[in-house]
Amino acid sequence: MTGSRAAAVALGAATAGALGALAWGVFVERTRFTVREETLPILEPGARPLTILHLSDLHMAPWQHRKQAFIRSLARYEPDLIVETGDTLGHDEALVGVRRAYEACRGVPGVFVHGSNDYVGPMLKNPLAYFTGPSKSHRRGSRLDTAALDRFLVDDLGWLDLNNAARAIELRGHRIELFGTADAHRGWDRLDELPGAIEALREEVEWDDGDGAALRLGVTHAPYRRVLDALTTQGADLVFAGHTHGGQVRVPGLPALVANCDIPRSQAQGLSVWPGARRSALLNVSAGLGTSIYAPVRFACPPEAVVLTLVPVGYP
Repeated sequence: MTGSRAAAVALGAATAGALGALAWGVFVERTRFTVREETLPILEPGARPLTILHLSDLHMAPWQHRKQAFIRSLARYEPDLIVETGDTLGHDEALVGVRRAYEACRGVPGVFVHGSNDYVGPMLKNPLAYFTGPSKSHRRGSRLDTAALDRFLVDDLGWLDLNNAARAIELRGHRIELFGTADAHRGWDRLDELPGAIEALREEVEWDDGDGAALRLGVTHAPYRRVLDALTTQGADLVFAGHTHGGQVRVPGLPALVANCDIPRSQAQGLSVWPGARRSALLNVSAGLGTSIYAPVRFACPPEAVVLTLVPVGYP
């Protein structure tokens, strides 16, 4: 075989491989919904286990019935709490699909924050631009009905809004403090206001110290370092985030190629430890369940929901 013939064969094989990988990412892996399960021994001895369902980055479109059915199926895990970390909307009529998906979540306590895609609709972008740094503002997209989403989550489902807010609940014998931020990717986080909001919450609630320490959960959409540092400093035991899509398109066995924020790429998906100046917190970053309708592909990074079981320290 001549050199030119060998080069042509190699090029053809490479092209076929690339097209096959693209077809897999678009038609198979993008809807190969998975559940990642984690067990975290962070509760006080003798405490009852607590199951938390972490959902993120649905980027919902009304026709995505398979995704909606998958989310409904997660009711089988019987979560005690749902944490939703934003970018729920992905289309002008997304709320139709969100309502279908979350129908099985009625009656389950939940909290949420928003991402920028809950305010502005998706638009076509150059995917290679993500390698130059975090994406820029996309004001040209259509305005979405964020108020309608809020009414559904708060009024219909009874979930708590944690966008630059702090709240407290008692759940299955656990006292839980929850505090979160609005989307740091767009600079909407108000970290200067966070300590005051948490202090006001603690003064209002007045937990009885004799009942043990409260479990503290931090919630944010985009896991920027400044946000993770602030939530950790404020005492979060566990922080939830999304936004990264786990890199969305990855090389198998390697960390995410991009994170679309300043978090280390090795922490762009999964459970890890975020080291603070005085204390550390567990960090769970979800790869999310969706993609933009203009970039409908995943590779070596299937969409995921995360089920975290919190158990007492020393639990067998």
